[in-house]
Amino acid sequence: MISQGKMKVTKAVRLGGMTDCFQPCETIHRVTYNTIKAMNERRIPYLIVTKSDLVATDEYMAILDPRLAHVQITVTTTDDGLALKYEKAVIPSRRINAIEKLYRNGFDVALRLSPYIPEFVDLEKLNTVKCDKVQVEFLRVNTWVKKWFGDMVDFSKHTVKQGGYLHLPLEIKKELVKGIKFKEVSVCEDEDKAYEYWKNNFNPNKNDCCNLR
Repeated sequence: MISQGKMKVTKAVRLGGMTDCFQPCETIHRVTYNTIKAMNERRIPYLIVTKSDLVATDEYMAILDPRLAHVQITVTTTDDGLALKYEKAVIPSRRINAIEKLYRNGFDVALRLSPYIPEFVDLEKLNTVKCDKVQVEFLRVNTWVKKWFGDMVDFSKHTVKQGGYLHLPLEIKKELVKGIKFKEVSVCEDEDKAYEYWKNNFNPNKNDCCNLR
């Protein structure tokens, strides 16, 4: 429970950072539903990050406050069949439909291309999504990631080492981002050199890579 007077919030509270707040059990326990209602009552802005289309059902859209709610729906591939090989989540086409529904209804919604794995994405198809905003986050590679994707991904170009991960070089990232044709493209980054570049030379909002309105 959020206690008014004890919690001063100046930025959006993020729901679904490490654990998706719209897992299938939400339809039973409705924890996220009640949390959204509590935040609305206390005028606390919130950012929802999810791989589910549940957030765009009529029931949830009825309680999302357009003045407080920000929604980012993660898409890692444009191929439904491929997604089933490495994700336990709603298929991408349903997520894209949810993005477009929220966009049509005036919500601050973005497609979160996270992680962006070029061989998984048909850019021509991606660029037809009816939404103004996309957040890009490139794949960070460690031993666990290599085991997860196996030979599905070519890791040979991930040559920049930092923080226990291997990253793509900035110049390669710049070329890959050129193919993304959304009105607003923002890149989230945690490799130092790339972070400074996107922040100072590219992102619409230098102080917030999530580019919330």
